[in-house]
Amino acid sequence: MSLSNRHYLITGAGSGIGRAIACHLDAAGATISLFGRRQSALEETAKLLKGTPHIAPLDITDRESVRRAFDLAAKENGPVHGLIANAGVGGPNGPDDPEGDRFDELIDVNLRGTYHCVRAAERLLAGEEQGARHMVVISSILARIGVPGYSGYCASKTALLGLVRSLAVELAPVGIRVNAICPGWVDTDMAWDGLDGMAKAMDITRQEAHGIAMQDVPVGRMGDVAEIAKTVAFLLSPGGDCVVGAALDVNGGAYMA
Repeated sequence: MSLSNRHYLITGAGSGIGRAIACHLDAAGATISLFGRRQSALEETAKLLKGTPHIAPLDITDRESVRRAFDLAAKENGPVHGLIANAGVGGPNGPDDPEGDRFDELIDVNLRGTYHCVRAAERLLAGEEQGARHMVVISSILARIGVPGYSGYCASKTALLGLVRSLAVELAPVGIRVNAICPGWVDTDMAWDGLDGMAKAMDITRQEAHGIAMQDVPVGRMGDVAEIAKTVAFLLSPGGDCVVGAALDVNGGAYMA
């Protein structure tokens, strides 16, 4: 699939899933704009690309900063054809956390921050003559299931699915396709941080925690970031033009566990 002459904004592009998406779309010929919290991480992603991406450190909780950053990307890299809203934070929260309950932080970044991104991108997406335009929101399997101690993450990622459904209906008539992806355990630093927390709580090793976690995954393994990137590419392809308001479970069947 060729994505030449198409420009995509990717948030959370400095590592993990966001970096893999950037690499995959770049390999298909797309022009990429990279956004993330750390300039150095974005520069590392840029080194992996064949093209010359636009790079901008960004706090997605700042609505005006998001708008300005996306406007500048469009000015430098041309009309925007899609947004991959991947930026987010993970981890547990609760009232007994000695450093304070992180619930507000999780909602601010994962839900409000994503909302700022989709609204800023909506104004910029190229016209109908350029073909279908796309927004892909990276949610989580925790939008499907509950996990003790992860109320903020579960709530924020579940809320993203409601946001996607509403925007999908709102924007489909003007040619914008809005969908979500729900990854499960994916081999990223964030996932291993979660396993380390699980191991500490259960007083077991990291590998033992991994084995327990994989018992709830029918395919018996973690996902790979490339699998998420390929799903994004499908949604951006002509084959995804009639996929509207969907939440694709790319989690090895773990949502059924």
